[in-house]
Amino acid sequence: MTWIQDYQPAGGLWVSALLAALPIVVLLVALGVVRFSAHLSAALALVTALGVALLLYRMPAALAFDSAAMGVLFGIWSVAWIAFHAVYFHNVTVATGRFDSIKRVLAGFSEDRRLQALLIAFAFGALLEGVAGGGSPIAITAAMMAALGFPPVKAVVLALLANTAPVAFGGLGNPLIVLGRLTAPIMHLKQDQATELFSAMVGRQVPVLALIIPAFLVVVLAGWKRMLEVWPAVLTAGFAFAAMQFVASNYISASLVDVLAALTAMAALWVLTRFWQPAAVWRFEGEESAVSTAEKSDRRALHAWMPYIILILAIFLSRIGTIFKNLPTWLDLTKLLHKADWIFAWPGLHNHVIQHPPITAKNAPYAATFTVDFLFSPGTVALIAAVIAGFAMGARPKLLLETYRRTLVQMRWALATIFMILAIAFVMNYSGATQTLGLALATTGAVFPLFSAYIGWLGVFLTGSDASTNSLFGPMQVISAQQLNLNPILAGATNTSGGVMGKMISPQNLSIGATAIGQSGKEGSLLRQTFLWSLLLTAVVGVISLLQATILTAMIPSP
Repeated sequence: MTWIQDYQPAGGLWVSALLAALPIVVLLVALGVVRFSAHLSAALALVTALGVALLLYRMPAALAFDSAAMGVLFGIWSVAWIAFHAVYFHNVTVATGRFDSIKRVLAGFSEDRRLQALLIAFAFGALLEGVAGGGSPIAITAAMMAALGFPPVKAVVLALLANTAPVAFGGLGNPLIVLGRLTAPIMHLKQDQATELFSAMVGRQVPVLALIIPAFLVVVLAGWKRMLEVWPAVLTAGFAFAAMQFVASNYISASLVDVLAALTAMAALWVLTRFWQPAAVWRFEGEESAVSTAEKSDRRALHAWMPYIILILAIFLSRIGTIFKNLPTWLDLTKLLHKADWIFAWPGLHNHVIQHPPITAKNAPYAATFTVDFLFSPGTVALIAAVIAGFAMGARPKLLLETYRRTLVQMRWALATIFMILAIAFVMNYSGATQTLGLALATTGAVFPLFSAYIGWLGVFLTGSDASTNSLFGPMQVISAQQLNLNPILAGATNTSGGVMGKMISPQNLSIGATAIGQSGKEGSLLRQTFLWSLLLTAVVGVISLLQATILTAMIPSP
C-alpha cells in the first residue's frame, strides 16, 4: 500500500492549516482552559490527531495507527528512556543521603542572599536541569532557598527565571536528541549529525541569555543597585556558564553541556569568593546572620559531588569518539558502543507514504526507520552511572531496585504523556498535517525567524517540556524554513531556544514550584510575576534568530 499526502485537503491552505492544528488546539484548551491533567489532555489530542488524519486527510487507517505506534515506541526509547534514567540518577543521590551533603555545601557558600541565589537557582539549578530535567530543578532549588530563609513565593520566582538558559540541553541533551532524530530524514542527514548541528546552533544562541540571566535574577531579588554591588559575581557566573555552554555544545556533546557549564559556573563562583566578597552582606529586611551549616572542608565538599563526577566521566567516555576524531579502535569506546545499535524499517509504514512538491523536489517515499542505540543512549549511560555511583556511595542492590521502582511510580503519568505526545507528532508528520502547517507558516516570509521563537515558546507553555515541543513543532519549523529557503538548522534550533522561555510560565512548572513550597493555589501569582519576562526574553531569542538568518549567517553551522 502506498498513499500520497495531500497538503490542502480542505481546499485552501489556511483553512486546511486551521483544521490540521486541531490536535494542538485541543491540547491547549484541555491543558490551559479546562485544566485537565497533562496525560488526559495528551490522550484527547491524540484521538483528535487520528481523527484529523483519517477524516480530513483520508489517510488509510493502517498507516495512521502504524504511525501512532511508531511514535509511542519512539517516545519510549528516544525520550522516556533518557528522561527516566536522568531522574533515577538524581533519586539515587537522594536515597543514599549524598544530596543532603550537597545541600549543606550550597547553604554554607555565603551568607549574602544574592550570591546564594546565583549559586543555587542559577548554577545548581542548571546542574539539576542537565541531569534530570523536567520540573526537578524548580522544585528542588525553590524548596532549598525557602528552607534557607528566602520568602517562599520569591524562591519559586527565582527558580522559574533561572530555569531558562539550561533547558535546551536539559535531561542529558534530550530536546536536541529528539529534534535531531525526528528531523534528520527531512534534511537527509544522519541522526547523530543532525543532533550535533542543532547542538552547535543552539550553543550559538542561548549563551547570550546565560550572560543576561544572572544579572536578571539579582535585579528581581534585590533591585538594580544591589545587583551592581555584586557585579563581579554576576559577571563570573554568567560568563563561565556561557563560555562552557558554547564550547561543550559545539565541540563535546549535547548530553554534557548543562552539566559541564553548571559545574564551571559553580567552580568559578567558589574561586571568586576566595578572593572577593561584597562590601556588605545583603540579607532580607529584619534578618540576622543565620548561616552556620557550611561544609568547611573542601575535601568533604568534593566528596559530596562524587556522583556527578562519575556521571560526567561515563558520558565523556561514551562520547569520546565524537570529541576526539581518528582515535585508535581500541580507544574509541563510542564506536564500540554503536556496534550494538539496532536499525530497522518500521513494518507497514516505511516508504508507504509519498511526499511531493513543494515539500520535496519530486514525489518521494517518506522513510520510517527506527534506531535503538542500546549502549550509546544517554539513558543507558545514566543508568550505568547511577548504579556505579550508588555502589560507590554505599548503596545496596535492594536500595537501588527500590529507588528504581519509586522512580517508575513517580514518573508514570509523565511517561504516559511523553508516549502520547510523540504519537501525536508522528501521526501529524505522516498524515501531512505538519507539512500543511509548515507551508502556512512559510507565508510569514522574512519575519519567520522571529515568529519561530514564539512557536517554540507556545509549545513549552503547553507541554512543559522542550523535548515534547521539538516533537510537536520541530519538523514543522524545519519544513517551513525549507519552503522559505532559510536554513532549517537555524529554524529547529530557534524552536528549541524559544521554547526555553516558555518553561517559566508552563502550568505544569508553576504547579510544581507552588507545591514544592507548600503554596498550592499560588500559581496565578507566579504567572503574573513571570509572564512579562517570558515574553521579553522570547523576543530576545527571536531577534537573535532574525539576525543570524540575515546578517550573522556565518554563525550557522553546516554539515
